Amino acid sequence: MKNKKKVLCLCTSALLLAATSAFAQGEMDAYKFSQTDLNGTARYLGMGGAFGALGGDISAMSTNPAGLGIYRSSELVTSISLSANKAKTNWAGTQMEQTQTKFRFDNIAYVGYFPTGKEDGLVSFNVGFSYNRVKNFDRKYQMGRGAGGYSISDYIADYANLSNNPLTGNGLTGNDLWSTDNYNPYLSQDWLPTLGYNSGIIDSDAPNKAGTFFSPFGEYDDEGNWKPLEVQAADMYVHERGGIDQYNFSLAGNISNIFYIGATVAISDLKYKVNTYYDEDFGYFNQDAVANNFRDQLYWDNYSSTNGTGYGFNVGVIVRPTDYLRFGVAYNSPTWYKLTQRYYGEAGAFVYDYYYDKENPLQPNDPDLAREATTPTDFYTDYKMRSADRWIFSAAAVIGRTALVSVDYELKGYKNMHLQDRDGRSQDFDNQLIKDDFRMGNMLKIGTEIKLTPQFAFRLGYTWEDSPFKDHMKHGNTLTEVYPIGTRTAYSIDKSISHYTAGLGYRFTPNFYADLACVYRVQKEEVYPFPNLINDGEVWVESIPANLKYHSTKFALTVGYKF
Repeated sequence: MKNKKKVLCLCTSALLLAATSAFAQGEMDAYKFSQTDLNGTARYLGMGGAFGALGGDISAMSTNPAGLGIYRSSELVTSISLSANKAKTNWAGTQMEQTQTKFRFDNIAYVGYFPTGKEDGLVSFNVGFSYNRVKNFDRKYQMGRGAGGYSISDYIADYANLSNNPLTGNGLTGNDLWSTDNYNPYLSQDWLPTLGYNSGIIDSDAPNKAGTFFSPFGEYDDEGNWKPLEVQAADMYVHERGGIDQYNFSLAGNISNIFYIGATVAISDLKYKVNTYYDEDFGYFNQDAVANNFRDQLYWDNYSSTNGTGYGFNVGVIVRPTDYLRFGVAYNSPTWYKLTQRYYGEAGAFVYDYYYDKENPLQPNDPDLAREATTPTDFYTDYKMRSADRWIFSAAAVIGRTALVSVDYELKGYKNMHLQDRDGRSQDFDNQLIKDDFRMGNMLKIGTEIKLTPQFAFRLGYTWEDSPFKDHMKHGNTLTEVYPIGTRTAYSIDKSISHYTAGLGYRFTPNFYADLACVYRVQKEEVYPFPNLINDGEVWVESIPANLKYHSTKFALTVGYKF
C-alpha cells in the first residue's frame, strides 16, 4: 500500500521499562547469531577452511589456535574481498531474483615468534592478535506469488483468539487491544495482535468478548456466515545488513616439534539490521470497487536492529607423530553475548466497503480512508544469549614440500543455545523450543594444496554443512510452528550450505607473498512470511513457504610479510 498514513503512533518512555522485561527473544535469532561463515585468509579459503591440523595461518586463531605454534617466524597479514551475491526465490511457481555486490575488509593480524633456544621441551612460543569478520549478514531477497492460500490476517486473527490476557489469564478481547488516549495496550499485551487490531488487519464483532477476532477481508455468504476472501497476490522484500566482527588474542607453544598447544580469547562485536516488507492484495470487493479501481490490500512492515558484544575462548592441540601426518582437535566455546534489540513495526489495511462506515458513518463512502498503526518508535530490550559451541577434529597429510591434503569435521552444538533476560533469568519457553527444534550441526571441510614450483601454489577445497533443524522443522511440514518476535513474523529454515573453493599463491621473496582465492557458495532455505498456526495438533492456518537459493561468488586477496 503506497503513501501510508500513520493515524496511531505511541511513543512513551514508560513503555521502555514495562516492555523490556516482557518482550521475549526467539530461537531463530539465537540460531542466526550462532552461525559463522567461511571467512579467513585467501589461503585458508582456497583450501575450504580445512586447516585444523595444518596451522601456520592466522585463521587458526578462530578455529584451532594450536596452529599458531607452527609458525617459525613473525608475520603481518591482511585481506580484502569482493562478493557478488544473487538470491533466487520460487514462491508457488513465481520466480524472482535479487543481486548485490559488496567490497569488504576481512581481516588483519600479527603473529610474534619467540624461540627459546631449546631443542626439546618448549622449543618456541607464539603470540597473535587478529581481527576477522566471522559472519556477514548482508543480503537482499524478494518473493512473490499469485492467488491462493491463507492471509497473514487469518494468522493474526486466530493467533489473537488463542492468546491469553497476561493480566487476567482469560482470552484476549478487542477492548484489551484497542489503543486510546488513556490506555496503551503495548504496555501489557502481545504486540502481534495489538498491531493487527489497531491497524485494521483483524477485527472483532464483539470487542468485549474473547475469541471473536476475524479477518475483515471477506464477505457474508447466503447463509449469513463470514467467508474470508482468498489472497490474489502477495509479495515480500527482505533486506539484512551487518555482521559479527571478532578480535582474537592468542598464545601457542611448540613442544619438541611434536605437540602444539594453543588458546585464544575472542571478543565479538555483533551488529544486525533487518527490514521486512510484506504486502497482500485481495482484488476488488465488488463492481463499484472495480469502477473506482480500489483494491482490498494490507501491508505488514517490520524494522529491527540488534547490537552487542560477547566473549568466548578457543583451545586446541595438534600432534605431529611424523613429518607426513598431523592430527588436531579443538574446542570453540560458546560466545556469551549481551545484546540490545531495537524494534519498530507498522501495518495498515484498506478494506473497501468495510472500515469507512465504522470510522465516520455520517459521511459518504470514502474509499481512501484506511486504518493504519505503528508500534512505539522508541522501544528496545536488553537480553543475554549463549551461542552454539563447536568441536573440530582434523587430520592432514603432508607430502614433502610439494603437496598436502587436509580434512576437518566440525560438530556444532546448536541445541545448546540459551537465552536469558537482561537480569540473567532463563527464557524457559524459548529455550525449550531450542531443545525441541534443533540438533547438533555437522560440517565437513576438505582441502588440498599443490606447489607447482617453490614459489607458486595451487589450491582446491570443498565444504558442506547440513541443516541443524530437526526433521519436523523442514520440508514445509504443516505441523511446524515458529513463534514470532514481537510483530516480526517472517523467518527461514536452512536446508544446506556448500562452498566450492579454489586459490593461487605466489611467494615474491622469502619474506613477501600474496594469495588469491575464489569461493562459490550455495545456500538453500525455505522462507515463511508468517508461521503456521497449530492448535491441539490441528492446523488452523497454513503458511505457504518460498524456496530460496542463495548464490555468492567471493574473490579474496591476502598479502603477508614474514620477518
